[in-house]
Amino acid sequence: MLESRQPTPTYRVALVIQYRGTHFRGWQRQSCQRTVQEEIETAIATILGYHVTLHGAGRTDAGVHAAAQIAHFDATGFIPAHKWATVLNSYLPPDILIRASASVNDFWHARFSAVSRRYRYTIYTEVLPNLFVNPFSWHYYYAPLDESVIQAALKPLLGKHHLAAFHRAGSARSHSWVEVQVAECHRSGPFIHIEIQANGFLYGMVRLLVGMLVQLGSGQVTLDNFTEIWKEERREKVKYAAPPQGLCLLRVEYPDFPFPKEIWYDTQPYLLFGH
Repeated sequence: MLESRQPTPTYRVALVIQYRGTHFRGWQRQSCQRTVQEEIETAIATILGYHVTLHGAGRTDAGVHAAAQIAHFDATGFIPAHKWATVLNSYLPPDILIRASASVNDFWHARFSAVSRRYRYTIYTEVLPNLFVNPFSWHYYYAPLDESVIQAALKPLLGKHHLAAFHRAGSARSHSWVEVQVAECHRSGPFIHIEIQANGFLYGMVRLLVGMLVQLGSGQVTLDNFTEIWKEERREKVKYAAPPQGLCLLRVEYPDFPFPKEIWYDTQPYLLFGH
């Protein structure tokens, strides 16, 4: 039986985590639901013999993927911090992978020490479906999408803005201020990739934003309409969220990070079928 109380922690372990979100109800632990946090916490508890809390950098929604989610936990015992990735992977299901683990100081926090998060949304525009693409993209073929118009719409989003138009109900956050650091769109053959980097994200923000950008790129709304809607905080005008499978938490950045860049930077390969 697991102990109800955790002993005094002796070291803090940071993890770089990849997961396919298809069969999860998101990152955050929920009652009677399969979540990434709970799967990893259960594995850690099995190894240590007591329950721990795993602190993540961000809370991805149901069906959303992560190429480099970052989390930390406190532990006692004889397992070196850099060995935790190998040990945990032997206990975890195939849709979660610990890419690396490392020791961090007791003041380092996966959520509060982060300076940016970056998401990538992938849209597949070929008419014919593709089994190898569908789990990681939105198959949108109903109308041509103009990526240059989408890029033009993203440019004014750079900087600090009150983005209440892209803030889903149900969030505990008291405001909608976001500092957008990068906002870009480019096409690779039949794929359109939209990347947004910010200091933090609102609940449902990226999927609501992409849903509106697709309406713009397909000619359903104009560039002036799009800009007016978010600047005037017209939440009632943002009616469609892009489906979750196209969204991936690409990376999280820190001023003091114990992992080399090749472990966490752009580890979701671009989909390039058709080239």
